[in-house]
Amino acid sequence: MKRAGPGQGGQNSVPGLDKADARRHIRLMENQSFSAGAMPVALGRCEGYDRQSLDRLTGDVLDAARIAQFHSLKPGTKVLVKPNLLMGKSLACTSPGVVVAVCRWLRDHGAQMAVADSPGFGRAGTVARAIGLESALRPLGLAVRELDRPVPVRLDADLPPGLQGSKGGRKKPSFQVSSAVRECDFILSLPRVKAHGQMLLTLAVKNCFGCVSGLHKAVAHAREGRDPAYFADCLAALWAALPPVAALADGGVAMHRTGPSKGEPFVLKLMGASPSAVALDEALYAVFGLAPQDVPLGAALARRKAPGSAAAGMEMAFPLLRPEDFDARGFELPQRLSHTSFHPARFVQSCLRRAIAAIKK
Repeated sequence: MKRAGPGQGGQNSVPGLDKADARRHIRLMENQSFSAGAMPVALGRCEGYDRQSLDRLTGDVLDAARIAQFHSLKPGTKVLVKPNLLMGKSLACTSPGVVVAVCRWLRDHGAQMAVADSPGFGRAGTVARAIGLESALRPLGLAVRELDRPVPVRLDADLPPGLQGSKGGRKKPSFQVSSAVRECDFILSLPRVKAHGQMLLTLAVKNCFGCVSGLHKAVAHAREGRDPAYFADCLAALWAALPPVAALADGGVAMHRTGPSKGEPFVLKLMGASPSAVALDEALYAVFGLAPQDVPLGAALARRKAPGSAAAGMEMAFPLLRPEDFDARGFELPQRLSHTSFHPARFVQSCLRRAIAAIKK
């Protein structure tokens, strides 16, 4: 196993659900707030998951990251809160306490929230019930929605030579993305920090893959996952096609050794937030002694010079703690990444597992 050390899209156009989404994404990424000075990445020490500690720390990092200012958060702003609800296993999902603390902070700013995901296995409501998120959100009058009603989104991903066909005529790939993303002003991605057997780490940008509806994720793996670098580029292109993505990462207790579902807990004591999911991910790479080029998705975003990345010339400002203030010694990453493509038999098996999980109560 590899040990960790201590410690969105093209320039001129962005593909997306429609032209209005693309224009809004470009406007936010290129406005004066982003170009004047460094990108704030607020890293705080998470000592526990009790309500009082989480409310205080969540407010501290979101305020220090200037989420409200960067994303023009005001009464009536529509925010899609996107936790990681992979399956009905607590460590595989964002902590319910973190999700609720974020929703309280958004409510205090007058935001209109939708908490939603499309789990890898099962339905969003079923997973939320299994991990305690459903009951935790009830006092706020919120329920977890399913990211369904998919629409095709053409991705601006470059096909590798081996996938272009003899005449290079293969069309750009498309993902079936939930139409609910069109209803929000911005997405707040809430990943749990986890090692990943295919992508090395799964963080804020990778969490956006949950915007692809249901079984369409398995289809995307089967169709586009034959080349790991290409699949990472598809994920980067998906991020670019979405509305702006801010992020808060749950790393109080992370998952290491493998993942995204079968790893083991690692007490990292970290919570981080940024107006830019890309910037937050790059800061978290540094916590583990990694550069963006060491992580498939980080490398794909760097090649694209994604706004918020160091490759695009963005510098980070750390208003609270810095990556080197966290002790990641002993956090183990997969030594070898598995193939992202599904063999036909594996694909059918995956579809059956998802269907069974979806009908379980």
